[in-house]
Amino acid sequence: MSPSSPLSIPVSLEFFPPKTDEQRDSLEKALPALKALQPEYVSVTFGAGGSTLSYTPDTVCQLRDDHGLDAAPHLSCMGGTRKEIRSLLELYRTKGCKRIVALRGDLPSGMAGYGEFRYASDLVAFIREETGDYFHIEVAGYPETHPQADDAQADLAHFKRKVDAGANGVITQYFYNADAFFRFVADARRLGVQVPIVPGIMPITNYSQLRRFSEMCGAEIPRWVARRLQSFGDDAEAIREFGTDVVAELCRRLIDGGAPSLHFYTLNRAKATTAIIERLK
Repeated sequence: MSPSSPLSIPVSLEFFPPKTDEQRDSLEKALPALKALQPEYVSVTFGAGGSTLSYTPDTVCQLRDDHGLDAAPHLSCMGGTRKEIRSLLELYRTKGCKRIVALRGDLPSGMAGYGEFRYASDLVAFIREETGDYFHIEVAGYPETHPQADDAQADLAHFKRKVDAGANGVITQYFYNADAFFRFVADARRLGVQVPIVPGIMPITNYSQLRRFSEMCGAEIPRWVARRLQSFGDDAEAIREFGTDVVAELCRRLIDGGAPSLHFYTLNRAKATTAIIERLK
């Protein structure tokens, strides 16, 4: 557990790399409150479709050097060559990063085909070939099944190959049905997957944004939650309060059910994540 973790289990946080001055200011304003949560580590995304690839290393370095956070870059194989990924691995080793989140990622807009790696399992294997056991590698898991999978069993088989390639841990896509997470963990354990499986937590602050995210990633918004959010209309405070209740209760169930830690998708804002953790305390 982190030295001053406010919960009985560790927390980690995800950021996206800011591209504009406004986004950079927003992240800087959020960091003091988020650092107070004493995260075990923070991760930095590639951005949708790999669009922010060039910004990720800069953000990782800023979080490490300026804020003392253990920052883990996301690394996606979409559109990347072995040479490019090898260079990034060397850069992150030079900067002192010990943890990487290895993902297949989305195909960047305008690209006709995949890069030299088609699946995250290929990327994980390559990282191990290049760097041995230097990096702690996290991979993604999908409690409600990857949206592009043929079916749930095929998705589980792909998931196991990814872990067997050399992953140390798993961060899941967000969800609002705790039973889906517990079933996913049970299925993974039956397949022989023994690494920690950490639930990804998405705070609820904006219904239209959440609905858009969920349609892209295949996360289900329970009907009763969607109908309540719709009923609040433009009442942002009511949405935040209801969202905090829903997500805090989800986190309670996950903690009580044995989740090893919680990984919060912060969207570079502090208020919603800190409100959930305050409610849990």
